[in-house]
Amino acid sequence: MIKVIRAKLHGINVTDANLEYHGSITLDPELCKTVGMYPLEFVEIWNKNNGERFSTYVIYGEPGSRCCILNGSAARKCQIKDQLIIAAFHFCTPETLSSYKPQIMTFNIDNSISEIMEYEVTKDRNGGFNFQINKTLRN
Repeated sequence: MIKVIRAKLHGINVTDANLEYHGSITLDPELCKTVGMYPLEFVEIWNKNNGERFSTYVIYGEPGSRCCILNGSAARKCQIKDQLIIAAFHFCTPETLSSYKPQIMTFNIDNSISEIMEYEVTKDRNGGFNFQINKTLRN
């Protein structure tokens, strides 16, 4: 088995940090549904501004809010307006890799969607792999 990306919010901006909450990251469920992230799902988070890397679980916030709120101890890993990469994963075999099409979303400064992309892996004639990025939306 190999661990592969399944969904990614790339460059989403932190809208708040709440140290007193019990933990997790609060995300707009409309954004999550677009890429396929689920409530209570564990995700890896990478802060582009300070290099912090950590994991926590997703909870849904208010639909349409474009929120990205770090809660509990994760609130210490960021500042408001930091850009994050939030990635969800799954496990598969190399033989089934080409059947997955991870959804990737990039963002404008107000957390409106800039692009939605899909990663695609195909097998070549020699048993190797090819990779391409398909853009499905550009604002």
